[in-house]
Amino acid sequence: MTSGSHVVRWVLRALTGLVLIALLVTAGTGFRVWYVARDDDRTRADAIVVLGAAQYNGTPSSVFRARLGHAKDLYDEGAAPLLVTTGGSRSGDAYTEADAGARWLREQGVDPSARLAVAEGVDTYGSLEAAADELHDRGLESVVVVSDPWHSLRARTMARDLGLDAWTSPTHSGPVVQTRRTQLRYIVRETGALLYYRVSAEPADRLGGTGLG
Repeated sequence: MTSGSHVVRWVLRALTGLVLIALLVTAGTGFRVWYVARDDDRTRADAIVVLGAAQYNGTPSSVFRARLGHAKDLYDEGAAPLLVTTGGSRSGDAYTEADAGARWLREQGVDPSARLAVAEGVDTYGSLEAAADELHDRGLESVVVVSDPWHSLRARTMARDLGLDAWTSPTHSGPVVQTRRTQLRYIVRETGALLYYRVSAEPADRLGGTGLG
């Protein structure tokens, strides 16, 4: 066998190994996205952080209402004394996502002292970064992050990277958890988004994850 053949075989084996590693990493990440989506940790924390989603002239979308309703249930159960709504505004919006969320909580009878609107950020990382800064300024460290199930692992990862002691309690109602096909689509997207974040250390919402904004 010629030296050229040895090189070709070595290259093919190396490429095969890289492909297998990539497949294993991707499958493992997808499994973790699915697994954390099922984890509902209601350990008492300093605050409940609700990740924003679309709002229409101050009215939360169905996805956002599902998150807010779950967060209020946690608050009513005593999971934390403070509800933090997050998210800035898009071009042309009259309201921020954080303010729309705070308005909804006010309408549900949540006391003003228990509401904090952090109206910054146009993606998951930006919203969490602004919330983390505000909470750290208040001497608060532990949070329960509320979002959609498939978004939970990425949100938790980012929150911990920002210095928060974070765990998740995802909502299990709303459009993103209605059908298996919908669930699978979001798991695939979140797997790609989390891998992108891990590799680039950049926000990955542009890849189509569930907690946009």
